[in-house]
Amino acid sequence: MRQSRLSIIFMIIVCGFTALIYQKLPSTFVPNEDRGMFVVSLNLPEGTSSNHSRVSIDKIADEVAKLDCVNYLVAHSGDDILSSSTKPNAAVMFVRLKNWDERKTPETQVEYLINKVRKIGQEVAPEAQVLVFNPAALPGLGFFGGWTMQLQDMSGHTDTELNEITNQILKEMNKRSELQGVRTTYRINSPIYNFKIDRDKVNKLGVDLSDVFTALQVNFGGMQVNDFNQFGRSYKVMLQSDMMYRSDVEAIKFIFVKNSVGEMIPLDTLLKPELNTGTSIISRFNASRSITIQGSAGDGYSSGQAIKTAEEVVREVAPLGFNIEWSGQSREEKKSSDMTMQILVLSIVFVFLCLAALYENWSVPYAVLMTVPIGIFGALFSEYVLNLQNSVYVQIGIIMIIGLAAKNAILIVEFAKVRVNKNMPPVKAAIEAASLRLRPILMTSFAFIIGCLPLALATGAGAVARNGMGVAVVGGMLFTTSLGIFLTPVFFVMTEYISTIFKRIKS
Repeated sequence: MRQSRLSIIFMIIVCGFTALIYQKLPSTFVPNEDRGMFVVSLNLPEGTSSNHSRVSIDKIADEVAKLDCVNYLVAHSGDDILSSSTKPNAAVMFVRLKNWDERKTPETQVEYLINKVRKIGQEVAPEAQVLVFNPAALPGLGFFGGWTMQLQDMSGHTDTELNEITNQILKEMNKRSELQGVRTTYRINSPIYNFKIDRDKVNKLGVDLSDVFTALQVNFGGMQVNDFNQFGRSYKVMLQSDMMYRSDVEAIKFIFVKNSVGEMIPLDTLLKPELNTGTSIISRFNASRSITIQGSAGDGYSSGQAIKTAEEVVREVAPLGFNIEWSGQSREEKKSSDMTMQILVLSIVFVFLCLAALYENWSVPYAVLMTVPIGIFGALFSEYVLNLQNSVYVQIGIIMIIGLAAKNAILIVEFAKVRVNKNMPPVKAAIEAASLRLRPILMTSFAFIIGCLPLALATGAGAVARNGMGVAVVGGMLFTTSLGIFLTPVFFVMTEYISTIFKRIKS
């Protein structure tokens, strides 16, 4: 009984340390990968011409092409990859690196190169906002690595108010060490023209006011008039002025509207353009006006810590009337973080029910599952020591550990249970079963550990994901194998005595 008490105390300590490490271990949905490429986004002040954007991105491209690790690059102006829109003051560059086998030193890794190219952009184009980032590890969940927040305005603030609030939030976020590269696509200084309609003159000339609005919409914005089918496909017919007749405000003098007596009235006689500034893009998320804020985790921090910090800053700075939503990979990370413990508990319950059905006994599964916390502790402890993050790959590895730890315990418990059913004392049955099954346990466990070492020591494409799963499985199996062979017989004897006591009480 002394051994049983010591084992229970030991397991309580293990569970406590497991919970502590779980809280301390940085979390993320999927870790950032070296995908063999990175992206450079350039944004010049609003109103800058596309020619100037082209010159700036070409200067940066010339310097980046000199890096030894760069295989080739593609740069072009006119695309704002941050807002997924076409803007003359924006440019983008895609940089493809050499094969992973040629980039084994720390100076050739993608994170180092990103920081280096960021400095190059600041030196070559100081007037521009140059952002360099690693693409998302999971294609289809957004293009950017890091996090993407959607700040929803539920109170109908003006553009100026939104700009002030956004700038204040960005200022506070950039002060936090958990965040870096915080940015937004929201701008209110884009040059725009407001057309002031002389309504009195419109009425005097007999022009229908709706015709004025339609003329502006059709010629400058475009309008779909019908569809037609050709070559087995459906095509839309769009009515719009040619580029040279809608790229300049003076083009309104070429547009005419008909009045009530059939006369053609020049549109510039009815409108007065006024130069102003405003938002270049109005974005919405879940039908509400939103401001997109993007960023990355600071050095030494995980995406989970970055998301938590970003939420704290918004709650401290933003006034009432704003909601926080997440998009892309960040949205999936928020969902998965709330389900981790549920999946873990369901996995243990499922294994318990399978064991109960296998042995037709409710007490034996406890002896098997008592070693599972040791495996979970080993997996999390290994990740913590090697400075890895608690990602979805690590969680898959932990679920594997539950089954593998139960497998080792079953090899002992099954033999011990057969001997107890033949009236052998539980202590003697447990010792005999442990001695008989020691060799199979060690052989199967170390065969599995050695087979998973390539995952734990992987390099190259997708190495970070394989490292997370491999380290969790190898670490968990080492702990559960080295300690489980001693603790499983004790747990079996303890459950047998408890089961016997309950049977006596019932009888």
